Amino acid sequence: MKKLNITIIPVILFLFFFTSSADTIELIYFYETGCPECAKIEDFFKQRIKPNYPVSIKRYEIHAPGNAELLMQLARFFDSEDILKKGTPALFIGKNAFQGSSRRIQREIEIAVRLALREKTASPLKLLNQKDSQVKIHKRLTLPAVLGAAAVDAINPCACAVLVLLLGTIILASRGKKRRVLGAGFAFTGACYISYFLMGLGLFSALKISGIQQIIYKITACLAIIIGAWNIKDSFFPGNRFRIEVPPTWQPALKRITSGITSIPGAFFTGLLISLFLLPCTSGPYVVIIGMLSHTASRLQAVWLLLLYNLIFIIPFILITLGVGLGFTTTARVERWRQDKLPRFHLITGIFMLTLGVILVILLS
Repeated sequence: MKKLNITIIPVILFLFFFTSSADTIELIYFYETGCPECAKIEDFFKQRIKPNYPVSIKRYEIHAPGNAELLMQLARFFDSEDILKKGTPALFIGKNAFQGSSRRIQREIEIAVRLALREKTASPLKLLNQKDSQVKIHKRLTLPAVLGAAAVDAINPCACAVLVLLLGTIILASRGKKRRVLGAGFAFTGACYISYFLMGLGLFSALKISGIQQIIYKITACLAIIIGAWNIKDSFFPGNRFRIEVPPTWQPALKRITSGITSIPGAFFTGLLISLFLLPCTSGPYVVIIGMLSHTASRLQAVWLLLLYNLIFIIPFILITLGVGLGFTTTARVERWRQDKLPRFHLITGIFMLTLGVILVILLS
């Protein structure tokens, strides 16, 4: 019997300590030596918190190496303007941040401790590390996402169809003069590049200013899935309604616009006009990428990534212009090839956008 009791005692002690540690929450406390307000918080810990709640308090003296930087990281993560402005005493509990030592602050700290114990909230440092890991993953994903989205957007059938119509008109008007055809094609291409870049930069700036990047990021993820599924639908079930390309009812208007263009300046202004006219058709992947950038990129990073995106986007324009302008092919052949490849283009775009959307949803969870 004694032997059995001796065996059970370590088990009971293990279960006791394991259960106690599992129910303990971690408080992150920043203080300054000699600070009167910090002394009040220390008294509050001794008299009210430690005797009544199973907490582990990690203390960081603000002047110790690295502690001020850690405080700023936590303050930004918890969006605490008071801590950013006033500093210590600063306390982080679960998902809450507190600055100061007033009676009101002490009451709020105790309420936060109870809530964190009830919900078994992770340490603020663990939450910060999880957030940092997500941000790093998002940033690593950004460049491949930009390159991939630009590539699938480059095979978008809308703008290329208008370029083919325009070059056909220029060829007839110039009687096949290569210089006129090449100039018109490059003018149209340049106009599309400039207008899409400026529109993208403007949308990015608006989203940054709005302060709702997290909501925009969620919308972006859903939009990518919708665009992907829609393109896959167009690949297998094209039909005539609800297609991601130039609606048949728009084509007569586009022909009227391009039929009157016989000069290089006219081609440039046509490119500006068409960029706005076809925005609903061509902007799907672009809007998704801008939504991502508003969440993960600075303005400078966004500028060069948007420049890169639009450079990839216009590569087919350049190839079509060179091919037709130098006589390697004709606009009719380009249009037939484009029509033949439409289902494949939609499928490639759909798979990429759907995959990107699913990845974004997983990262948000």
